Amino acid sequence: MLTLGELLLRYSTIKGEQLSHAAALNLHYGGSEANVAIGLSGFGHDVTLVSKIPDNSFGQGSLYQLKRYGVNTNQVHFGEGRMGSYFVEIGAGPRATSVVYDRKSSTFSLLETNEWDYNRLFEDVSLFHVSGITPALSPFLAQLTIDFVKEAKKRGVLVSFDSNYRGKLWGLPEAAKVFAQILPDVDYCSMGALDAVNILGIEAANRELSEEEALAYYYQKMQEKYPNIEVFYSTRREVVSSDENYLTGTLWLNETYYTSKKYHIPYIVDRIGGGDAFSAGVLHGLLEGKDAQEIIDFATGNTVLKHTVAGDALSLTEKEVELFVQSDSSKINR
Repeated sequence: MLTLGELLLRYSTIKGEQLSHAAALNLHYGGSEANVAIGLSGFGHDVTLVSKIPDNSFGQGSLYQLKRYGVNTNQVHFGEGRMGSYFVEIGAGPRATSVVYDRKSSTFSLLETNEWDYNRLFEDVSLFHVSGITPALSPFLAQLTIDFVKEAKKRGVLVSFDSNYRGKLWGLPEAAKVFAQILPDVDYCSMGALDAVNILGIEAANRELSEEEALAYYYQKMQEKYPNIEVFYSTRREVVSSDENYLTGTLWLNETYYTSKKYHIPYIVDRIGGGDAFSAGVLHGLLEGKDAQEIIDFATGNTVLKHTVAGDALSLTEKEVELFVQSDSSKINR
């Protein structure tokens, strides 16, 4: 499996502190595609990340992070620039978590030429995954993402795309233009109701429909627009506070809507990276040939568990996730 994306430094406040008043910050390494790669590696897949980083302590630290979780780093190049980063003010109670990006002039965003050999990259690759964050970083990276997707499709490689729209990185018209060039070659897609309306231009669902009926409507309309996409998936989140959420996973496969049970997460340690853990779970289930209900149950269990772990990435074995999905309590496993 192959992914393309930026490795990042993440600085986070301690819960209850504001960025403007913080005297110390916690440091983690992250990045959407890297998080998915780490999750898939934990499930036993051979995953390679394509990226570019500075040759300094932070760059080496990000490589160590990938290697310790079994992700192949031989396609991560070194170059001029700096390590992209972002700052997180962890929310508490009614105060939401907020993010400040500091990615300008990062080594990855400064890329101006394709430095990778497609023949080497795609040899023995069965799936290519990328998110909408990568093309948002620069016009060149938007085109590089499109080129990678088309190259994968030309070689018979499955293409996975997570829309991951970030309003702080680019605007909806820009995203819509790029997505229109990516989605015709996608097989598996993480995209929800807001993406359907705001990026794909699908007419809003009838307000009389239930939330589940509305989401099934959007999935159906998205597939009509892009019949090449076999699978759509997303999560439904009910926010009680920054600390407490209810979470449900949803999947559209073979023109059928599937949903997991609703999980109550009474205390959230860290929800950043939850979508990446969900994607890793869905992709694992699809590649392992699990049935649709198994896939959505497994993926939702994986993202719920991510909410209990600090940092961007989650690395668990299939057995650990299945044990959680099958369990009805948080009692000690002896």
